[in-house]
Amino acid sequence: MKYYIIAGEASGDLHGGDLIKGLKQADPTADIRAWGGDRMSANGATLVKHYKDAAVMGFVEVLLQLPKVWRNIRFCKRDMLAFRPDAVILIDYPGFNFRMARFAKKHGLKVFYYIAPKVWAWKERRVKRLQQYVDKLFVIFPFEKGYFRKWGIEAFYAGNPLVDTISERLKATEPAAVFRQRNRLPEKPVIAILPGSRRMEINYVLPRVIPLAERFPDYRFVVAGAPAMDREIYEKYLRHTALLWIENQTYELLSHATAAIVASGTATLETALIGTPQIVCYGGNEISFQIAKRLVKIKFISLVNIIMGREVVPELIQHGLRPENLQAELQALLPNGSKRAAQLNGYAELRRLLGEQGAAKRIAQAMAEELGVKN
Repeated sequence: MKYYIIAGEASGDLHGGDLIKGLKQADPTADIRAWGGDRMSANGATLVKHYKDAAVMGFVEVLLQLPKVWRNIRFCKRDMLAFRPDAVILIDYPGFNFRMARFAKKHGLKVFYYIAPKVWAWKERRVKRLQQYVDKLFVIFPFEKGYFRKWGIEAFYAGNPLVDTISERLKATEPAAVFRQRNRLPEKPVIAILPGSRRMEINYVLPRVIPLAERFPDYRFVVAGAPAMDREIYEKYLRHTALLWIENQTYELLSHATAAIVASGTATLETALIGTPQIVCYGGNEISFQIAKRLVKIKFISLVNIIMGREVVPELIQHGLRPENLQAELQALLPNGSKRAAQLNGYAELRRLLGEQGAAKRIAQAMAEELGVKN
């Protein structure tokens, strides 16, 4: 079978890579063409466009880059029709992927949506698009199955694929001493900084985190470089500071960190599954923030808190993301801190909710079966 997969950011590339591995097992003849990243390419997809050349986030940012957005949409439509897949698999990224769903359906292509758009958080009217344009919805959070059933959509849930990803990576994690030596880190406990995978996030988060290094001299603050971001984006902030920077080692860094400061997104769930106490933060363009604030209808922004339905990890958002607030929350999460034990107990409950390993493989098998593949 021929599969056309579209992922528009780093988390989609991660999930897409695992899905492709599962598809190759469920359908040995699978021919996969994709928009995504290095993980999807490494697992056997022919990469059409890298997500770093396509992703745009934020209301104002999208408006400023509309010509680029429309060029990508037109190119994707032409490429999809030329390939003529048996199934189009859309991974999150709703602003772009809903257009592709409508186009694919119009041209008689079967549409699978993997990792549902967060319509339960905002823009609930988009549920109608799922009803109209999507043949099968595959979700990764336990509460989503019941939510979509209320709308007449029988979604497929088989656990969260990050459970597999984290488990496999932790097995291969090197000892802390080796990690420090390889990255030339001093013999100090580490605070991991994950400022996001987009320039907007990095520009907002990093300047507000840097002052902490002087307030916690017994720790070394280490910034995790996102795969698609050049070092220069970080260097303009880190130059002449005590913070260090490493790239393509986020899981390793988190596994050896005492605590972490993490930009809202999939990384918050990854950090929780690794077991590192964290502060979740978010900030960016003020106009985009004010618009989002009025549209979002959920209480929390971090996946950890959303899944749990309560605050397990602290969230510092926009104007609340100040050095003094970061300092207080970080102090509470360090060893013997007042919030550390409760957060770790919350993580244990979260793991139970997300189910057993093998989710991506089960989802891929279900997709192949929907297409009539017999293996």
